[in-house]
Amino acid sequence: MTSYRQPGTVLRDRSFTAPLDHARPDGEQIRLFAREVVAADKATADLPWLVYLQGGPGFGALRPFGREHWLDRALHDYRVLLLDQRGTGRSSPANRRTLARLGSPRAQADYLAKFRADAIVADAELVRKEVTGGRPWSVLGQSFGGFCTVTYLSFAPEGVSEAFITGGLPGLDTTADDVYRKTYAAVAAKNAQHYARYPVDVARAKEVARHLAAGGTRLPGGAPLTVEAFQSLGRMLGGSTGSHTLHYLLEDAFASGELSDDFLRQVEDHLTFSAGPLYALLHEACYASASATRWAAQRIRAEYPEFDAAATLDGDTPLLFTGEMIYPWMLENDPVLAPLAEAGEILAQRDSWPPLYDEGALRACEAPAAAAVYYDDMYVPREFSVRTAGAIRGLRPWITNEYEHDGLRVSNSKVLDRLIAMVRGNV
Repeated sequence: MTSYRQPGTVLRDRSFTAPLDHARPDGEQIRLFAREVVAADKATADLPWLVYLQGGPGFGALRPFGREHWLDRALHDYRVLLLDQRGTGRSSPANRRTLARLGSPRAQADYLAKFRADAIVADAELVRKEVTGGRPWSVLGQSFGGFCTVTYLSFAPEGVSEAFITGGLPGLDTTADDVYRKTYAAVAAKNAQHYARYPVDVARAKEVARHLAAGGTRLPGGAPLTVEAFQSLGRMLGGSTGSHTLHYLLEDAFASGELSDDFLRQVEDHLTFSAGPLYALLHEACYASASATRWAAQRIRAEYPEFDAAATLDGDTPLLFTGEMIYPWMLENDPVLAPLAEAGEILAQRDSWPPLYDEGALRACEAPAAAAVYYDDMYVPREFSVRTAGAIRGLRPWITNEYEHDGLRVSNSKVLDRLIAMVRGNV
């Protein structure tokens, strides 16, 4: 195992193997990667383990620079394992190049169907038994990582000594349709807040949209920049600094009457799925149970006509940006997703998903847990989170409007510190 140092920490790169299909343990194997982090002054101490499950889906775990963000608090008490979930980072990455070896879109879709939270939890259990010698460990799940943590408490609670969840309590029986009916309304509210803060952006966004409506605008990587793609920049509005980032992006959009090269480059950075293709391919599958999602975000959008850009292009209505929604045109237009668009369509129509949660098991789960529920969360509806919190035995929710969805990252360890105190009975 490779070992190295950063300011205040010692890190070790660790590798594991797991079956692609946990129902067939002797079948095809995949590689899992995790990075162990420990405080430099406790490098030889016998500390309890905390595994971190990243938000997403589809992104590798935190790549740390010393004791940054929540790590500073965690390293006081734990030896931390930053696990790249299967298909992400260095864990048998799934992308247009690696999936090409499978050939047909059907084979690609069948492969990707094994990359949901249930498989991630089964991977974590294999890793836990090797890392801790069989002892249970603490689990910290952010956003989608919180979804995975609830799956963990459902199907392998014996592996969890305590759980911390931030912005990631899913609805136990909600469908993708249910989620988007809530999140479209939340995104509309975030738009209103943004334009109230930066009223000049109403005209700026409209000017960009009208320019794009003429057609022919492409991002540096070749993807077309359409009005609908421009609207999807609203994904950033759910973060603590997202509104400000959008404002600064809009204020320098044009140069000599054309969209500037810098604007187009920054937009591409926000819109491309090159860092996380699984985010697009499996996003709606996070909510799938017995029935197909059938591009839920696209279907439910029709119920919210205020997101139709036509009223902006033809009149004075402010352009509404969308949020954490995946649309079929994204797979068709993004060069890193286009080769996988047919596989994405098959996944959208798939109706044979196994359950991700067991409410009966959650009501019986004895592992102490605490969850930060962000009151104005644009991505994970508060109403569903509160309902789920009441269904998990021993879980204490902290409902707050002090932070946005990225509170774990921006709070300088305050969110994690509070959740640890809650689990220990100190709050």
